[in-house]
Amino acid sequence: MKAITIPRPGDADALVLDDVPEPQPAAGEVRIRVAAAGVNRADIMQRQGFYDPPPGSSPYPGLEVSGTVDAVGDGVAQWSVGDEVCALLVGGGYAEQVCVPATQVLPVPAAVALEDAAALPEVVCTVWSNVFMTANLLPGQFLLVHGGSSGIGTMAIQLAREVGAHVAVTAGSAEKLEACRQLGAEVLVNYREQDFVEEVRAATGGAGADVVLDNMGAKYLARNVDVLAVNGRLVVIGLQGGTKAEVDLNAMLRKRAALIATSLRARPAEEKATIVAAVREHVWPLVEAGRVKPIVHSRFALADAAAAHREMESSRHIGKILLTP
Repeated sequence: MKAITIPRPGDADALVLDDVPEPQPAAGEVRIRVAAAGVNRADIMQRQGFYDPPPGSSPYPGLEVSGTVDAVGDGVAQWSVGDEVCALLVGGGYAEQVCVPATQVLPVPAAVALEDAAALPEVVCTVWSNVFMTANLLPGQFLLVHGGSSGIGTMAIQLAREVGAHVAVTAGSAEKLEACRQLGAEVLVNYREQDFVEEVRAATGGAGADVVLDNMGAKYLARNVDVLAVNGRLVVIGLQGGTKAEVDLNAMLRKRAALIATSLRARPAEEKATIVAAVREHVWPLVEAGRVKPIVHSRFALADAAAAHREMESSRHIGKILLTP
């Protein structure tokens, strides 16, 4: 089969379309013939040599796909050849075929096209596990999402809206902020021109955000703590702004605040299965009803993976970028 390999870390041109062995499903796995694969920041980090796949997993990038089951391993009863599915992967999505544990597979929702379903697994599982399962965002509470126009951000806005929470976002242009507003964000902060701490405090009567979903890491740490409400929860899921910063523990104590740093890719399969099951129970009905939808910005052929990475690195996109074998 064809797959994107990374012979040597580097810029986007390090991605090489190559012939590789066809994967065979192990016990408990299904093999998916890929219709589309989602592009994520983690793929860029892997390409650059900063985010190696977990031991024993596929060396090819790609953390989510949609497609059709074309082989089933021993012990799999819930999926059959021909099923249209999408899946959360530990890697290997930039390929014509990929094997994945059956417990990390979801049916393609009736309201979503097969290709577009590739834009769902990683972002939905990331948002649901962090914002709701871990940070316990509740109706009426206030969520601040950094990078509101990203794939993660556009999904976080929609899911928070559906549970009755209020949403503030940061983004770098009027166009991106307008896209966030249309999805349900109420407080729109252009981080190039405004201070998100001031804007969120003004919108909440000085209380601050109950939950902050952060993709920046060190660069925003102090201000994220500052913007938290009493009993607030800061969830760090990305490190685009660096890895090391000081935190004012006294400020955390005064607010009885929590700082949580998590990742999805390296979690044990059992934890991923629990998250996928929760997503199917709580989120999939909203997607089926058309109330929550994947936001797809652009599509590239698998052979043009380098162009897809350049588009993501330009940060011009709103929502997800897909690769289609």
